[in-house]
This record gives sequence, C-alpha cells and structure tokens, in this order.
Amino acid sequence: MVVHNTRHVFVLTILFMSAISPAVHVRGADDDEESETTGAKEVGVTYDSRSLRINGRREIIFSGSIHYPRTQAQDWDDLLRKSKQGGLNCIQTYVFWNIHEPVKGQFDFTGNRDVVTFIKKIGELGMWATLRVGPFIQAEWNHGGLPYWLKEEQGVVFRTDNPVFKRHMAEWVSKVVNMMKDNKLFASQGGPIILSQIENEYDHIKAAFKTAGERYIRWAGDFALSLGTGVPWIMCKQKNAPGEVINACNGRHCADTFSGPNAPTKPKLWTENWTAQYRIFGDSPSSRPVEDMAYAVAHWFAKNGSHVNYYMYYGGTNFGRTAAAFVTTRYYDDAPLDEYGLVREPKWGHLRDLHYALTLSRKALLWGRYATQVYDQHLEAMIYEKPEHGFCAAFLKNNDSHLPHTIKFRGKDYFLPKKSISILPDCQTVVYNTDQIAAQHSARYFSKSEVANKNLKWEMTTENVPKEGTYFHRKPVEQYAMVKDSSDYLWYTTSIELDILDMPTRTWLHPVLEVLALGHSMVVFVNGEYVGTRHGIKRAYSYTFTLPIKLKEGINTLAFLGTTVGMPDSGAYQEHRYTGLRNVLVKGLATGDLDLSMNGFHHKIGLEGETLQYYTEEGAKKAKWGPANKGQGSPLAWYKAYFDAPEGNNPVAIYMENMTKGMVWVNGKSIGRFWSSFHTEYEQSSQSEYHIPGSFLKPKDNLLVIFDEAGGIIDSVEIRNVNRDTICSFIGENYPPHVRSWKRDNKEIMEIMDDPKPKAHLQCPDKKLVTAVQHAAFGGPWGTCGLYMNDNCTMLVNKVVEELCLGKDSCKVPLDRNVLMRDQKSDPCPNLSPKNLAIQVKCSYKK
Repeated sequence: MVVHNTRHVFVLTILFMSAISPAVHVRGADDDEESETTGAKEVGVTYDSRSLRINGRREIIFSGSIHYPRTQAQDWDDLLRKSKQGGLNCIQTYVFWNIHEPVKGQFDFTGNRDVVTFIKKIGELGMWATLRVGPFIQAEWNHGGLPYWLKEEQGVVFRTDNPVFKRHMAEWVSKVVNMMKDNKLFASQGGPIILSQIENEYDHIKAAFKTAGERYIRWAGDFALSLGTGVPWIMCKQKNAPGEVINACNGRHCADTFSGPNAPTKPKLWTENWTAQYRIFGDSPSSRPVEDMAYAVAHWFAKNGSHVNYYMYYGGTNFGRTAAAFVTTRYYDDAPLDEYGLVREPKWGHLRDLHYALTLSRKALLWGRYATQVYDQHLEAMIYEKPEHGFCAAFLKNNDSHLPHTIKFRGKDYFLPKKSISILPDCQTVVYNTDQIAAQHSARYFSKSEVANKNLKWEMTTENVPKEGTYFHRKPVEQYAMVKDSSDYLWYTTSIELDILDMPTRTWLHPVLEVLALGHSMVVFVNGEYVGTRHGIKRAYSYTFTLPIKLKEGINTLAFLGTTVGMPDSGAYQEHRYTGLRNVLVKGLATGDLDLSMNGFHHKIGLEGETLQYYTEEGAKKAKWGPANKGQGSPLAWYKAYFDAPEGNNPVAIYMENMTKGMVWVNGKSIGRFWSSFHTEYEQSSQSEYHIPGSFLKPKDNLLVIFDEAGGIIDSVEIRNVNRDTICSFIGENYPPHVRSWKRDNKEIMEIMDDPKPKAHLQCPDKKLVTAVQHAAFGGPWGTCGLYMNDNCTMLVNKVVEELCLGKDSCKVPLDRNVLMRDQKSDPCPNLSPKNLAIQVKCSYKK
C-alpha cells in the first residue's frame, strides 16, 4: 500500500497539517460542524473551498440542464417534477438571446420563451436554479444564441475587448438580471437562482484574441459582479476566472481532467457532465452508459466536489430553425429524460439512487476531514471523516477497466466490480456501487397510430424554379449576409446563351456542371429540370458538385437553391462566417470550359411557400393542391394532409425515414428540420422520428404540411405513438440491496427493513399495470431490455414473477433462490455463482 501526506489550505488561508494516521493522505476542513440553526437568518449564497453556502448552509447540489425553448411551456411542470423525483435539487438553463430579441429592440418573452415563468416553476417545486446568461451560449443552438442583427453592427467583433460587442452584451445581460430582480428570483431575494454564469467556455478561443481576450474576460467578470445579484457568478472552461468569479469544469470525467479552482477559497463545481453526445446529421448512433456517468460523479464527490450538473438532463427538440449548423432536431435524446419527456431507464433511476447514496453521506462530505488510502495503481479508498462528531463516509474505487478486485478496508473485505466505486456512507455499509444497477431498465417503442393514419390523404404542390430574383449581382452573394437568418434558402440563377458551335460534337457527350459551394447543401436545376443535390458535412462545410447536364441551343437557365442547416455556434471571429454558392464552371463545351462565376446572378430569398405560409390554414388556400404522386415524389414538393389526434395519452412522433430533406409543420408550428437522406455509414438516417408536442395538436383535423427538397416517398410517412411500457430488471446475487433499504438516523445508517437483500424493483409508468411477463429467467441470462437471451444455466421463473407482479403498478421480486427455484426440479448449474435474474414485463392500462 502506497501512503502520501499533504497539506490543505483553508478558507481563511490558514495553513496547517491535520494529524491522523501517518498511513493516509490528509486534507483538512473547517473544524466547526455546521449548526442547522446557525445561519437560518442569512439570505443569499456565498461559498468557501468546500461548497456553496445557501442561506448560510453548506449544500450538495445535484443539478440538471433543461432548456425552456427546447420544449413547450405546457410540458415544463412534468419535466421539472420528473427531475425532482430523479433526485435533482437544481435546474440549469441558458438564456437564449436570439429568440428573445430577434429584431434589435423588439423583445419576446411569451410562450416557451417565458424564462421568468420557467424559473418561477423551478422555485415552486422547492428546487434551485442556475442561470447561464452568456450571452454567448453555444449549446448547439443557432449562432450560439447571439442574434443575427448583432453580426451587422458596425465595427463589431464578437467576444473580445471590442466596445460595440461589450456595449450590447452589457445591455442584454443587465436586462436579464433586472428581469430576475424585478421578479425576486435570486436567492438573495428569496428566489431559486443560486448561481449565474457569464460567458461560456472562453478558453477555447482565448488564444485567438491574445491580450484583448484577457482584457475582455476580466471586464466580463467585473461587469457581472457589479450587477449585485447576491449570488456567485461562474465561468466554465475558463481557468483564470477573475476575482470572485468561480471557474468550473465541463466534460465527462472532471475528477480526472479538472485542474481545480484558481483560488483556494473557491469550491469545485461541475457545470456540464455530458449525459450523451449531441448528434449531427450523418452521425452514427452513440450513447454514454450510466455506469460510466455514475462512476464519474461518485469519483468527483470522492475528490472534494460538491456540485454536479448533468448536461443535458432533458435535451428536448430543436424546433423550427433553432439548431446550429448540421445539428439534428432531436437533442440529447440519450439523457435521463428522453426527447419525449419519458424516463429513460436505467439512466434516470441509477443516478437517482446515486444521489440518495451521496445524500446519506452529506455530513461527512461537507464537514469531514479528507484522507486517501492507496492500495495499488487501480485500488484506492477515499475517506471523509470527523471522529469527534461520529460521522464517516468512504468511497472504494477500482479503476481497473477489465477486472474486479477485492480490497480490505478497516478489517473487512469488499468486492469491487471492474471500473466501479462503492459508496459507504458510514465507512462500513455498501449502499451503492456504480457498476451494479438496482434500478429498472426500459425500452422505447414507436407504434403506428390507427386513428391518426386512418384518413391520412396527401395532396401536393411544387415550388416554382425562378428565372429571376429580387437582387442582381455580378457574382454569387454570400448567403448568410443576403438572407439574414430569415430562411434556410437562397436561390441563385444565371443564364447562358449557346449556339451550334458551343454544343459537343458527339450527341452522347454531355457538358459537365462543376459547382463549388461553401455549404451546407444545394439543389440544382437546369432549364427548370432537376439535376441533383449535394451537401457538405459538419467538419467540412465546403463541397464540389459535379454532374453531367443537358444544355440546348439558345438560352439556358441554371438555378441553384443554396440551403443552410443552421448557423455556426462557436469559434473565434464568429461574425465572419460564410456559406452559399461560390464558383460555377461548365465543362465539355466544344468551345472549351465556361467559367460562370462572374456571369451575373439573380438572387431570391426563401421559398414561395414560406412567403405565402403554405403551412397555415390561410396560406394553404393560396396554393393549387392536387393528389400526391405514388412512390418517389417530385423535388421541391409541398405536401398537405389532415389527421386526428392519436389514441391514448402517449407522446406523438412522425416517421420520416423515406423522405429527403426539409421541414415539417403541424397546425402552423414547425417541429424542426428533417434530413433523412443524409445517411450514416450504416446506411441509416441519423434521425427517423420527429417529435410532435401534444400541445400542438387538436382532437380533430390537424393540418400537417411537409416541404421536401429532393423527391421523398410521401406514402411512407406515418404518425406514431411513443411509449416506454416495456420495463425490465437485471440484478445479480452479488449486488448490494437497493439503496433505499437504508436511511440515516442522526449519525448512523439504519436498515429500513430487517436483513435487506437484493430485489428486482419494477414500476410501470403513468399508473399503468403489469399486464404480461414477457421474460423471467434466473441463472445465466444476458442481454438488454427488449432483447434478453438465455444460456444453458438459465431457469425460467415466469410463474413466480407473474404471481408477484401481474395486475400491479409496481412490484418487488426477491433475489432468493428458495423463492425463484421453488418450481425447478434441479439447478442445471449448481456451481454457477453469483446467479443473475432478468425480468421483462409489459405495462398497459387495464381494459
């Protein structure tokens, strides 16, 4: 065993050595345990090196990000309630400048933009809030949250020591802070906001601005502090946060990567623990296992952390045109609450149990002296203890990613699965292990709605390809500057006149069109006929479009529909980003190649259907609709149909796998962009189903409008119900009992029941009942929820589970051989130990 000794710097900057066993590494802490009554009269938030102090009391913060505009206001209550049930006591959100002030001086705080009401609802549930004001937020949000008009302010340079930018930033941040003050939402006023953030991840671009960047970040910190909110300000990914501003960590494993606070008086805060990976179109599926998340959080708290925020706890939907460049409409769907607001198990439940285990350790974590006991390169014990007050908590860590280990801690052997941490809130009893999941599992299913699809009859109209536009310029104009974020679309049209001498001499030869574009995608027409479409990728927006084309003698019109999929959301000099058509070359003419880059181009912003609002009841009357084509459709097609709200109360989605690229509206409201034709390397769409919020729907006759760029198959579109009614449990005999088997009684961890043992806990959603036991096996089953498999050591125990669970909304199945094997003639593998129990049941409303 390796032993280290160190010293600790206290909040009052008194340096001393705490004397305990020389065989441990020691950091001191305040010698005075908190009094639950002392500080009760204090109002506001302060901090010391250990934690935030809220109204005079040290607190452990379990926070989750929910962005108010990525859901609908009608869903806020449900999402916040589920977050609190998941063990959170704090909600974090950005403030999205560009949706609140899309036009300079014109503000919108209505509907799902009503950030004040959102914060109030957090407080009404007894939770705290963190307000990330920015104003730059990134967040995979269009333009990083900055309004487009700011880009056109004369002399502006974003996020540096630039007087134009700082003036507008100060005005906006002051407006937000004053709104919160006027509604008494800061904790210093008795409200829920305990932290505010200025700027965002500035270390990424600081080097580009050199000393101007250093001056800017000092100004930003000083400015924030001058606003007098009575709560601390933070900066994430900013190592040198100025003055009293707290620097915080973003990442997956901040216990390993964070260099620590930049002053001994600041606590360790984790502002973004990524629960998944945001997706871009063309991305393959990815997920982050909850075991890795739980390990990272337990490790953080084992190393003096006292605050963690899950980014995202609920990701939601990028409605309309709000997503950043190439970002999918679905956002952080792998979070504990999925895009539809359904509880994703086991991620939600395993983290809930972790929060409870850490809460059982609260006193020791916040007031104990810290020590480490290193066994080898993989094994370590981290201890918080205050013997004179009788409390102790320990974290036993196995950092080996391949093998389990057993360690002896204070005279007792403890088994540690691979890459895991066990939490002992009394330094004796294992109540939780990060790798052993006691929480239930779930699987999500999409099913075709009988009601909604019954009378789904499609009509269509097509967009006209223009020959001229509203603006002419010798060369193609940069698309962002022309469109000003008012549309995803900009037409470029030009024409050439050819005579017989220009045409290829062989009839089977065709000229070749070569187009260089800066992104994001383009649809091309020659003489009104569709030629094709091409696109760039997130990592390289620019691309070359090369296709053979048919030209004729006389005047030929070439039309290019430049399309964007959001504006860039990050990087230095963000105000200088470019996209759209760049160069046009016609090759293979008898008289040689013809460069059209300076040929003169007409420009037209947006689509006719956008301008006339085909997606609304009134706008749809302005188009001539006819029956939709069977099979593959026409390019630039608008489709319209009506449907009734689906049966039941489940969330609703629309299936778009066989369409190409465009946008969907329901009753005049955009549910976001789709891009089904951009396939992953597995030849699948990055996103097939798109969320239709329940608040968008009427009981009958819902108007559904789809714009499709390149010829999708409209008959394949269908409305689907979404459910997580398949729930499962997978536990082993070597698992600790469920963490709720214990409670803290003053200084002791008490068993809530005699002789607690592992059990399978199953809870149906939304008061549904268990109506079928689909799989129940004991011994050596394996797999995942929805796909469990059996081996030769497996015994089927469906009858036992049916007796305990059928007809109930929740049940517990003991992991007890006497119970599970009562109907078995023999054990096919008596030497198999530990054995596992896998259960899968179906939940539904009783008919």
